[in-house]
Amino acid sequence: MKKVNMSQEEKIKVKRDLGIQEDLPLVLVFGGSQGARTINQTILKLIEQRLNKNYQIVLATGQKQYDIIQKELMNKDIDIKNLYHSKIVPYIYDMERIMNACDLAVCRSGAITITEIAIVGKPAIFIPLPNVSQNHQEYNAKVLESRGAAKIILDSNLNAENLSKTIDLLIENPKLLQEMGEKAQSVSINNVEEQIYKEIKKII
Repeated sequence: MKKVNMSQEEKIKVKRDLGIQEDLPLVLVFGGSQGARTINQTILKLIEQRLNKNYQIVLATGQKQYDIIQKELMNKDIDIKNLYHSKIVPYIYDMERIMNACDLAVCRSGAITITEIAIVGKPAIFIPLPNVSQNHQEYNAKVLESRGAAKIILDSNLNAENLSKTIDLLIENPKLLQEMGEKAQSVSINNVEEQIYKEIKKII
C-alpha cells in the first residue's frame, strides 16, 4: 500500500470504473477479507433509510456476507445492483487505488489496516473489533484518534443513526477531512509500526 496523489480527473476515473457517481464524495467501507457483520448490517440500514444523501458508499462485505445481504435485499424487493448512492461488492481487489481515491474510510482497526490508513493518509472512522486479545483494536484506533486523524465508534454503540451523523460531520467539512488525512500520514513518516507501538504503550 502506498499513497498516490491523485488528480481530480484520476479520482473521477476510479468512480467511473466502479460505476458510481462522479460528483459525490466517496466513503469506503470494509471489514477485512471475511467482512464484519455488524458494520455490514449497519451500513445496509443506513442505505435502506437513504441517510447517505450527500455522499456515496462502496461497501466490501466479504464473500459469505455478500450472499447473505443479497438474499436479505431480495426479500425486500431491493436489487443489490441498483442501490441508492451505493455499491456493494464481495471484495475489493484494487484496494490501494480505491483507498487513494476515497474521501473517508470506515473500517475495523487491526494493525495492518491502521498501517495502511496511515500510509495512504486517509481520515477514518474506526469500529474496533470487540473481544479480541487485550482489546488491541481499540488501542490501535486510539493512536490515530489521539492525533486527530480518526473518530472511533465502539461496536456496542454502532447503529445507522450515529454512524450517519459521524460521516455527515466529516463529509460536510472538507477542510477537516484534509487535516485528518495529513495527521494520519504524519504517523507513518517514521516507521508507522514503531510509532503505533509507542503510542499504545502511552495509552496503556
